[in-house]
This record gives sequence, structure tokens and C-alpha cells, in this order.
Amino acid sequence: MPEPALTIASLIRDPLLQEACGRWLDGGPCELVWLDLPNQPTPNVAALLEERRDAFDALLLEQGAIAPEVYQSLLGAGLVLPAVVVGEVSGQLEFHDAEVHLPPDQLEQLSYSFDAAVSRFLRLGRLSASDGASEQAPPGPPERWKLANRLKGRLGFIGVFYKRDPARFLRNLPEQEREVLMRSLERTYRDLLLSYFRDPAAANQALESFVNTAFFCDLAVTKAVEIHMNLIDGFSKQLKLEGHKNDFLQDYRLALLDVMAHLCEMYRRSVPPDAPLGAQV
Repeated sequence: MPEPALTIASLIRDPLLQEACGRWLDGGPCELVWLDLPNQPTPNVAALLEERRDAFDALLLEQGAIAPEVYQSLLGAGLVLPAVVVGEVSGQLEFHDAEVHLPPDQLEQLSYSFDAAVSRFLRLGRLSASDGASEQAPPGPPERWKLANRLKGRLGFIGVFYKRDPARFLRNLPEQEREVLMRSLERTYRDLLLSYFRDPAAANQALESFVNTAFFCDLAVTKAVEIHMNLIDGFSKQLKLEGHKNDFLQDYRLALLDVMAHLCEMYRRSVPPDAPLGAQV
């Protein structure tokens, strides 16, 4: 029997954005459920999630669509789930420190972003706030939400870092899907380069987005280097046409080193401590 898909509650309010997200998740390992958010200034998101708290594993959020105080009420109620935020990469947090950000022009990476969001959520220990496991938390009723156990049960105790789906590896995708995903990764890397020295917080979110997808789609390191070199070459030609110097572009090798370092760290975490040498992830 196949493993159940992650069930994602969508709190996106823009119907067009919701439709676009649905297209990229359709037929994949995730099931998207659009919560009915009536056209009111402050929908009772906490009540909507509380009614079905055992049904959802993750959240799909639209940047700026929900007021900060609503997120505070969710945190206070223990309604904390892995989250992907769709919107401009600005370096700002929307809900919690384990969320993953993805610009709306890079939705091709959405399913991989949820892989990363769940893994990050588990790794950063956001579980205790949502499942009542904290030592300081008072004992809850028997029906208390056990999100941690549910996620681990669906994804394996060691999390999705150890359970990448080979069917979604870049090399195993149909040619057209592979090309679409590569173009999306190029846009993500371009965001990283454009903000790398100007806006470190935004650059870090772009870097995480690129590395997350690169890891879960098993992007070859040579392809990552190729993306970097092609973009730098394009910038260089544009600067020459505009009569500007381009020597400073060499400094952007630091961005590539950052990407490689983060990828290495993700691969390091992908091997269980007791795995034999040569074990495949």
C-alpha cells in the first residue's frame, strides 16, 4: 500500500495563486485542501484549523494575506505546522522559523519545498510546540494533536531527509518537466545572486530555496555550477554592453561556495548515523 500523501491546508486568499499552486501539486505526493476563507478582513483561521486539526500535516501560506496577530493566535493554540510561504523573497518570517519561502514565479518547485518544510520542521524541533511534548506543557487530553508522531509515521522516523523519492529526481522526470524545473531553479539562483551582497536575509531565503530543491530533485553538482557560470556570463555580457566594469563578478564565487556548503550539509544529514559505508539514500 502506498504511503499516504501529506495533506496541506491552503490559506491562500488569491484565487489565481491558489489555482496555480494546485496545478503544481496535482498528481504529486501532496493533497491540497483549500480552506474556505470568506471575504472578511480577519477570517478566524484558528477556528478553521482547530475544527480539522487532525486532518492536516502542513500549511500553504500567501505572504501578507493574513494578519500577524492571526499567526500569534495559531502559535498560542499550538496550531503550528510545517509551512511553505508563497511570496517575494524578502528575508522576513511569516509564521515561524521553520517555514520555507518560494516566489510565485517558481511554483514548479512547490512539491520539493514541502519536502523541505517538513524536514526543516522536524529538524528544528518545532514539534514540541505543536504536539504538547514540551516538558513544561501541562498534560493534555487523550485526543491531543500528535503532529510529530503523524509526520514521522508517514515519512519515517528519521524524516524525509532519508526518504527522497527517486521518481521525482530531475533525471527521472519527463523531458518537458525537467526543462521547466531547471528554468525555475535558474530563476531562484538569479534571485540569490541579485540579493547576495545587497540583502543577506533575502539572499539566505533564496539560497535555502535553491538548495532544498536541488537536494530533493537530486540536482547534479555540475549542473549547479553550470547554472552559476551561465548567469555570471550573462551578467558580464550585459555589463559590457552598458559600458560598466565586470571585475567584481568574481566575488560571486562566494555564492557558489555557499550553495555547495549547504548542499554538503544536507547530504551529511541524509545519512543515518548507523548507516553502513556506501549506503544509498
